[in-house]
Amino acid sequence: HKFATDSRNNWLTLKKKRIIIIKTINVMLKKFALAIALFALPLGAMAQQKFAHMNSQEVITVMPEFTKAQADLDALAKQYQKEMETGEAELNKKYQEFLQQADSLPQNIAERRQKEIQDMAQRQQQFQQEAAQAMQKAQTDAMAPIYKKLDEAIQAVGKAEGVIYIFDLARTSIPYIGTESIDLTAKVKTQLGIK
Repeated sequence: HKFATDSRNNWLTLKKKRIIIIKTINVMLKKFALAIALFALPLGAMAQQKFAHMNSQEVITVMPEFTKAQADLDALAKQYQKEMETGEAELNKKYQEFLQQADSLPQNIAERRQKEIQDMAQRQQQFQQEAAQAMQKAQTDAMAPIYKKLDEAIQAVGKAEGVIYIFDLARTSIPYIGTESIDLTAKVKTQLGIK
């Protein structure tokens, strides 16, 4: 009789454990379903959002500020080019004079002139490097306010159009643009007062 009671108690304990396991599984399934719903909701909302693209290069090249900056940079480049050509001509002249007189000069004078020519060549090379760096800085400085103005126009158009992103094809490589994406290049030009 004791065996039957023990066996019945074990059976009840097992049944209670099964019920607890089933309830735990049900709670987990409900949590999983809730997580799926929470994940799917933003995807559905995202499908309703608008994406747009534009090409800043098409806009920048017709901005009056860009035309002026380009003219200023071209003028600066010409000044550096002229200075480099002058330095190069002086160096070549000094070198040709040295070659013509090299055989008739005492060794210590020849060595001193060689050193002068080497120093001139080194200064010329250093100037070329400094000129390239100065041109790079001038270009960065000239373009910064242009990009700032462009970015402000892009933001204004984006807000007005209610898009969540505007991808700039000139600054970001985008391998595919679907027909759902709106091209806002013309509207950005209009925002900047460009026809």
